[in-house]
Amino acid sequence: MYSLVTRDDTIRIPAEYIRAGRKLEDHIDELAYDAFEGRFDENEDYTLLTFDHEAVDRGRIIHGDGAIYQNVRFKALIFTMENNEVVDGAVSEISEYGAFVRIGPIEALLHKSQILEEPVQVSLGIQNKRIEGSKSGKYLEEGTPVRSRIVSKSINQNDPRSSKIGLNCKMDGLGAFDWLEEAD
Repeated sequence: MYSLVTRDDTIRIPAEYIRAGRKLEDHIDELAYDAFEGRFDENEDYTLLTFDHEAVDRGRIIHGDGAIYQNVRFKALIFTMENNEVVDGAVSEISEYGAFVRIGPIEALLHKSQILEEPVQVSLGIQNKRIEGSKSGKYLEEGTPVRSRIVSKSINQNDPRSSKIGLNCKMDGLGAFDWLEEAD
């Protein structure tokens, strides 16, 4: 789920930025983008975009560092995922492990054991990558829209790309949109 929030945080402004002849405010936007965007926060919310950065009070210089630590207030567009939340996404890649599904700005794994209540076959041909149920013939391919449930999260705040989100499609009302239309 996406939401727009106002946040307060601190950025580090290195000494070389101070000597560059520009005002401190000129550096805040650039450094705030680098510090906050494309990262998970302590609540495991993913920050997509920040804007309207403004300095709050005076910054602090820490002895031996030489940088200014400046409190800033800004607006942030965040993406939040909760365990057991039902999410819509699209298959972005098929691998031997299952299907990678893009949910918002994040890639999550729909393991092959979590797709159907039957054995599945993974086909990684050059032209036709797909995961197909051996009995029902239901299948997933790249681009297939999917509704799934978040069943596990392992968030790495230091390296967001190494975070792992696990999905499940075995419950009623979940799976490829084509399957859901057939059930109606």
